[in-house]
Amino acid sequence: MTAATITPTATSVRPPLYKSLFAQVIAALALGIALGVATPDFAIGLKVFSDAFLKLISMIVGPIVFCVVVHGIAGAGDLRKVGRVGVKALVYFEVMTTIALALGLATAFIFGPGHGMNIDTATLDGKALGAFADNAHKLQGGGVGSFLLNIIPTTSIDALARNDVLQVLFFAIIFGVSLALVGGEKGEKVTSMIDAIATVLFKAMGLIVRVAPLGVLGAVAYTVGKYGVGSLRQLLSLVLLFYVSVAVFVLGVLGLVMRAAGLNILKFLAYLREELTIVLGTASSDAVLPQIMRKLERLGVKDSVVGLVVPTGYSFNLDAFSIYLTLAVVFIAQATNTPLSFGDLLLVLGISLVTSKGAHGVPGSAIVILAATLNAVPAIPAIGLVLVLSVDWFVGMARALGNLVGNCVATVVIGTWEGDLDREQAERVLNGKEIVDVTAG
Repeated sequence: MTAATITPTATSVRPPLYKSLFAQVIAALALGIALGVATPDFAIGLKVFSDAFLKLISMIVGPIVFCVVVHGIAGAGDLRKVGRVGVKALVYFEVMTTIALALGLATAFIFGPGHGMNIDTATLDGKALGAFADNAHKLQGGGVGSFLLNIIPTTSIDALARNDVLQVLFFAIIFGVSLALVGGEKGEKVTSMIDAIATVLFKAMGLIVRVAPLGVLGAVAYTVGKYGVGSLRQLLSLVLLFYVSVAVFVLGVLGLVMRAAGLNILKFLAYLREELTIVLGTASSDAVLPQIMRKLERLGVKDSVVGLVVPTGYSFNLDAFSIYLTLAVVFIAQATNTPLSFGDLLLVLGISLVTSKGAHGVPGSAIVILAATLNAVPAIPAIGLVLVLSVDWFVGMARALGNLVGNCVATVVIGTWEGDLDREQAERVLNGKEIVDVTAG
């Protein structure tokens, strides 16, 4: 699959600043904040831009995931390599998830963001949690068995229609493996067709992402207009602590991982700055899935590795979400004066390792997964979820950013392990000697 329709060279000229998607998104962020402060009622009405943009993204994510995973497996040729990459990726995901969950627990206990709130659970209104709680019970259901069964779609069309990425991924893996086994002329025809469809979908996503500034404007204006700043003061410590925790994880943990791969995390983040800015504004990493994959390919990671690791990571490698999961659980316990034993903490950690895998594609995913986790830890009152509802959007921005960076780093690392990373190409790109534009294709 072609990574970009424009092949950049060392002599490429950067476009004018006003044409840069990064600059446009930054301008939209600033305008959204200004409108939210100056005209909150009008700003709230701009949410339609954000909703429309996210619906456009949602419309195309499922088919793109299917195409890139199938193409990645069929294009790899050697199914043993596909299996090897898959096993390495899953092991890496579990290690990083465990570290992230432990970081959330440690941060909550060291800084105690919920201490002193002394919330009486009898005074909390649980009406706002109705839909989230229903989804949480469905997710929790029969435990691990139910979770595993839920990965299998009723039909492939149903999975695509509901945009359930985990189920789409499951079907795509089966389809891709089958396509590789068929091989020959028939297999080549289907593979070429999948590649052609993916090219068209990437072109469509390129058109959609051009309106990202409007999506960011609507999301930021609505958030500032609706919640303001003063109303969130009592939960400010939780939000700030989470942002700091994500920064520590990205710059510390992932920084060390990137250094082991021979690359610099700061240069890597600068390379992804446009995509990260869009994610910051929309609180959704789906919005930049195709661009991220193309940029990783232009960085020098083989397309078969990118096509397997990135979509899988969207469901199995949610680093920042994992930090939030354990941090929020302990925060709720602290705010409601609920003592937690060492056994309770181990239970939270173990349950979170499973529930965090179902986060992507679930409506209100953070609250739903958090509710499912709390339902498995009876010591903590689930009604405490009301406390974090009002700041979920703000937390969601850092969650999406951290998750995206974690998946990009994972792809580079797996590519390094497999010998599928062109290190010279990566150095040229990260040092700015080769300009990459994936929005023009």
